Amino acid sequence: MAQLLLLVAVGLVGWFGYKKMVKDAERVSKSVRRAKDETKTGASGTLVKDPKTGEYRVEGPDDEA
Repeated sequence: MAQLLLLVAVGLVGWFGYKKMVKDAERVSKSVRRAKDETKTGASGTLVKDPKTGEYRVEGPDDEA
């Protein structure tokens, strides 16, 4: 029974690790794509509208769109 629990635990850790890896890869890909688009168009950033104030600001690297 202990071997089964260990196998399940290892499987869960592997599954969560895989999901984390995919999420990080998508984030990096999105960042690279945005940087490539900015260099192609000559832009110096992406403007994002703040829903509370209605003002636009330059989106930083840690901001989620």
